Amino acid sequence: MSFAKGLKTIVVATDLDGRSDAALEYARKLASGYGARIVLAHGLDPMDYASVEGVPGRVLTTMTEQARAVLDQLTAELIREGIHSHSEIRQGTVAEMLVDVARQYEAGLIVVGTEGRQGAGPVVVGAVAEQLVRRAVCPVLAVAADYNAGPFRPVPGGPVMLAMEKNETTEAAVSTASSLAETFHRTLVILHARSAAEAVAFLNPGATTPEQFGINVSGRFPVRCVVKDGKPADVMAEAIAQYHPSVLVVGVKRTSDTPGPHGTAFTLLARSRVPVLCVPPESASARTSLDTCVPASVV
Repeated sequence: MSFAKGLKTIVVATDLDGRSDAALEYARKLASGYGARIVLAHGLDPMDYASVEGVPGRVLTTMTEQARAVLDQLTAELIREGIHSHSEIRQGTVAEMLVDVARQYEAGLIVVGTEGRQGAGPVVVGAVAEQLVRRAVCPVLAVAADYNAGPFRPVPGGPVMLAMEKNETTEAAVSTASSLAETFHRTLVILHARSAAEAVAFLNPGATTPEQFGINVSGRFPVRCVVKDGKPADVMAEAIAQYHPSVLVVGVKRTSDTPGPHGTAFTLLARSRVPVLCVPPESASARTSLDTCVPASVV
């Protein structure tokens, strides 16, 4: 299913202290553009207890009441804006809760906030975003809390940037990026990080059209192709600083080709102030489950 046809419901991870404000702001824009509803999802965080079942009843009741008050207020604001919305409060780990809610409502997108602070590393980005990128059956948009601050903030009307590689995620990633560019009337910048092997073989030395990458991009929007040599994460960071995109779209594979505990997607989540939209293979939605999926990486 294409991104445009599947984006009828957006699940947004919602906290109680404002850290998810940036994520909700992006979800609002997408919901307005696609005519989608928003499901505000809040997980009761058992960090101070061995398990959520161990939370004393009076504490759990207070936590639930506080969450309901915040979510009711946010839901009312969205409805006033013309965006159909309701909320879900669930117990359990946040990643599991979001995946369950997304499955229940057949969501086309999960939006989650990260803490931001460039250079602070994987711990600050948080395990929730990484688990979702690895496990979700639909695309996951990670929005840094400080995405709109500092030299790398998106400029008004900034392009949609697609990290281009040929693998099982290509079709879904191209479709998603094209849909965003067409819906919001943006330029699509297709970025390819050329490996050393490609450089030696003189592959894609000056590709200027999608067809030269072997892909078909159909839509009424400008397209620009960029080829740079280097490691994907470094190339993307440089391109973000140059083009100031509104969103970076990357394909997420279900098996990792990257040495070490984290792939390129997690590196981008840790470094990028630009929202990163991670797109799994289209076939993943039919078979992936939270319990059986393997760690993912991007190209």
